[in-house]
Amino acid sequence: MSELLSRAEALDAADELGALRDRFVLDEVVYLDGNSLGALPAHVPDRVADVVRRQWGELRIRSWDESGWWTAPERIGDRIAPLVGAAPGQIVVGDSTSVNVFKALVAAVRMAREAGGAPAGGLRDEILVDATTFPTDGYIAGSAARMTGCTLRPVAPGDVPAELSGRTAAVLLNHVDYRTGRLHDLPSLTAAVHAAGAYAVWDLCHSAGALPVGLDEHGVGLAVGCTYKYLNGGPGSPAFLYVRRDLQDRFDSPLPGWNSHAEPFGMRPEYEPARGALRGRVGTPDILSLLALEASLEVWDAVPIEAVRSKSLALTDFFLECVGAYVPAGRVESVTPAAHGQRGSQVALRCADAGTVMKRLIERGVVGDFRHPDVLRFGFTPLYVGFGDVERAARVLAAVLGEA
Repeated sequence: MSELLSRAEALDAADELGALRDRFVLDEVVYLDGNSLGALPAHVPDRVADVVRRQWGELRIRSWDESGWWTAPERIGDRIAPLVGAAPGQIVVGDSTSVNVFKALVAAVRMAREAGGAPAGGLRDEILVDATTFPTDGYIAGSAARMTGCTLRPVAPGDVPAELSGRTAAVLLNHVDYRTGRLHDLPSLTAAVHAAGAYAVWDLCHSAGALPVGLDEHGVGLAVGCTYKYLNGGPGSPAFLYVRRDLQDRFDSPLPGWNSHAEPFGMRPEYEPARGALRGRVGTPDILSLLALEASLEVWDAVPIEAVRSKSLALTDFFLECVGAYVPAGRVESVTPAAHGQRGSQVALRCADAGTVMKRLIERGVVGDFRHPDVLRFGFTPLYVGFGDVERAARVLAAVLGEA
């Protein structure tokens, strides 16, 4: 035990990202639930107070122009862009992840049909969905399929290339599995889907802000992601939608709104979509949440996502090592892949009576979460989690399991 604790102290002393911890509101708790809700950046409350008291309270309607409210969705999108490997002008922020999945998936089906390539006399009438997806994605995919006259077929991500056909219009995939932390092969899966004449829609909720994504590099067409996990945007902060530049003029949103109109204040009865990524907007932006997110993203100034990924892998490696050293054999089983190329920024442990175990961990100051029926999830946010946190979490886990 002392050897691992000493190593943790040495690793923290050498951590190039260690000073970022002071930018967050934290206490003595080991917080390993940033894969559900990121911690609060310390400067955000004052920024939000300014938005409320001055921009809203004093400037009022003038803030749409003078405080930049109107351009916030694309401005904040450009702030997120380098964190997911995208050039400016391809991301807008607004609405929830679910709403953006719906926009992207229906638009993907429409673009695939527009491009043609279906079997003779047929139609691209099938949507494939990640069989292990977060439930909401499945619900949205089912609704999109009904709306577009498609059949919905759940497929394991690794089986997607073999299941593609001339009928496939769109494929909805998670970059990182929310239960297990498995990282799926975005480059090869994207290439396979596009080679089949279909469009991949990537859900980046568990990878944005945790690892390099490379949207532009890998030719991804459409992607969505939330901002309240590794991006620390706050509870319910608005999601983002990525539309590759060369697809933007073809992106036919199923939710056209006045904010995505080419002439939003023209109040014309006919809809004409704006040019570029702006056509991903719908209604009036949620300004308070948007500007809280914008303030939160300042913690990323001069922080390379590659350094975040390197520390993430080191943290998860060290946690698995500590668990192996402290926890009696057979009490837990990691369901997160050991290979770095297949791991996100969380570790999921299968454990008997996992719900009770997590409750006791939280009572002792180690906060992760529980996923039905038997999974303990621990998320590692490299901006504020240290190696001492990791060692302590494993040690407390061993103590709780020893008492069970």
